[in-house]
Amino acid sequence: MKIIFFMLMLTFSIYPAIAQHEHHNMEGMKHDSTSNSQKDSAYTEHMHHEDMPVMTHSFSRNLPMNRNGSGTSWLPDATPLYAYMKHSHKWSYMVHGSIFLRQNWQNLNNDYRRGGKKFDAPNWFMGMAQREIGKRGLLSLHLMMSLDALTLGNDGYPLLFQSGESYQGKPLIDRQHPHDLFSEVSVGYTHMINKDMDVFGYIGYPGEPAIGPTAFMHRISAFNNPDAPLSHHWQDATHIVFGVATVGFRYKMFKVEGSSFTGREPDEHRYDFDKPRFDSYSYRISLNPTANFALQFSQGWIKSPEQLHPSEDIKRTTTSVIHSKMLNSNSHWTSSLVWGLNDAGGHHKEHSVLAESNLQLNRFATYGRYEFVQKSSEELGLDVDSGDPILADQRFNVHAITLGVSYTVYTFLHTNVNAGLQGSLYMPEKTLESIYGKTPLSAQVYIRLTPSLLRMNKHSMHH
Repeated sequence: MKIIFFMLMLTFSIYPAIAQHEHHNMEGMKHDSTSNSQKDSAYTEHMHHEDMPVMTHSFSRNLPMNRNGSGTSWLPDATPLYAYMKHSHKWSYMVHGSIFLRQNWQNLNNDYRRGGKKFDAPNWFMGMAQREIGKRGLLSLHLMMSLDALTLGNDGYPLLFQSGESYQGKPLIDRQHPHDLFSEVSVGYTHMINKDMDVFGYIGYPGEPAIGPTAFMHRISAFNNPDAPLSHHWQDATHIVFGVATVGFRYKMFKVEGSSFTGREPDEHRYDFDKPRFDSYSYRISLNPTANFALQFSQGWIKSPEQLHPSEDIKRTTTSVIHSKMLNSNSHWTSSLVWGLNDAGGHHKEHSVLAESNLQLNRFATYGRYEFVQKSSEELGLDVDSGDPILADQRFNVHAITLGVSYTVYTFLHTNVNAGLQGSLYMPEKTLESIYGKTPLSAQVYIRLTPSLLRMNKHSMHH
């Protein structure tokens, strides 16, 4: 608890001056006659108003910073922004992050046959800095950190049907692994050809290659959910790789980019820097047709991602649609639909589908997530040597539904304190009932700290 308290004080108390950048809170915006499309467009432009820090997208001087996802990925321009901001004469700065203090019960209706209960604190913190270079250049620096290893433990937290990575020579099954202390240390440079065209480069150690949608912790559709998706290792697990180089080109609403990166996922030593290999590659095509939508298609050829299976390579294919809509200055609705396929050759092809949504109405939020994921006997740690053909080399379909609510109980220094609760219902194949029990249920309650929403002022709303 001392560590958790220190984190709270360190992260959310060193920026009292930044809170001064919070501008007019338009509580009466819901009565404004401005159209929804004008609101969305204004939201993406309000940072250019003279009263606000001059900060653009990390990889374009002509795109709004609201489009920033994780790595070089795109979010919709109308994505709400929860952050602290500050600027100097040449530099602009942003800090954002999240801390959950929660009690977690997994498979509580089956006596925790698989699962468990735990009090823990999932967390992450990110700092960004950027400045213009000459008349066409843009320099961007990113640092992302997590104290998961301290607040969760090296074996992570219980999460039914989750799989991926390992600890002490054993695969982590029905558990979500902790993230590394240094989750991103990157630098990017963009050269503006003209208003409609940019070329950019990005180097991270660690960093995120051009594959998959924006990672789950940076999607507002997953904003209030403490859990990683069960399909994390089918869709966005490459958000931390130790060694990545990306080059890309933007033309108006289109972007194409390619990466060379380290395929091996981070090891169990969460405080070091793993060996860079640059043995894998990927490409991603992105399209933002309006301020409300971000679409992408990507493929990656990942060399030896799992430490326990060094001879196994994976071809990962993903596509996603993210939608964001500002309802007024304090309310928004954001949703994501993601499909991912892991192809390890032969019959080892496993699909995943994720649909999640978050509706924020002033202080109150309701959210949900549906997942379908195919997991092998090995992924679920079943005894394939038992001779039982049911447990032999097969794929099992797992469905999961999570619903939750969150409420902002207090705000101080541009920081929100939220209380929330959520429940999950798992629907695995009947053949798994002898192992997991019937329709496993999970629940959790939490207190969360996060920066408050950056709001628009009246001038920008009618821009």
